[in-house]
Amino acid sequence: MKKNYLFFLIITVYMQSFAQSSCEDAHSDVIYAYSHVKSAYNSNNITHLKYYSKRSLDAFNRAKKKLNDCKCEASYNNAYDAYELLDKVSNSETFEDGRFYVKRARDIAKEVINELELCTQLSVEDEALAELENEQFKLKQQQIELNLKEEQIKLKLAERDAKELRLRKEQLIQKNELAIIANVRTFNDILIACECETEISEIKRDKEIFLSKNLDEIKANYLTIIKSMTTNYLQKLSACNN
Repeated sequence: MKKNYLFFLIITVYMQSFAQSSCEDAHSDVIYAYSHVKSAYNSNNITHLKYYSKRSLDAFNRAKKKLNDCKCEASYNNAYDAYELLDKVSNSETFEDGRFYVKRARDIAKEVINELELCTQLSVEDEALAELENEQFKLKQQQIELNLKEEQIKLKLAERDAKELRLRKEQLIQKNELAIIANVRTFNDILIACECETEISEIKRDKEIFLSKNLDEIKANYLTIIKSMTTNYLQKLSACNN
């Protein structure tokens, strides 16, 4: 009988220790989820809203099993509800629709933390550690925001470079087109003066095709066109003299 009692005592202590450990592990995920759902709510565009919602969603997903293992039913149920709400954000077509789910998830996330703290009865040292973790998460958030701003700056610079390149292409195309028009007129004036019954025809070229090429390719294409046109002109002039 004593052996059986000792066995059940060991099992009970082990289960309590396991549950407590699971609750402590869940605490980090819950704070992480709450921190990101707040960032999602404070976002001013749907891209950031969905980004932070996904981070919060993943954290709640990790926390659910740990909350279930630590037998904190109220916290688990709230975490499950928050997860379900955030899961709808990715399919939201408008910022307002997504923010509606985020707001509800944010409010529920507070209850997840409150219920979890009641389950674990965090000590002063634990609370200090949680606060430190929260500060660390804030620093990570700031780093994420800095990274996002850096990407936005890179995107704007790329767009500016693309606009500048297109402008250079358009200027090069216009310059060559004007030169071709001038040459066609000059060639035809000479053919008329020589009483040749022929002329150089103007050919319409698709501007967008040239814009799809790089600057060197545009230059090479126009050089080929001008050479071909000049050869055609010389052949017509030679045939006329004969």
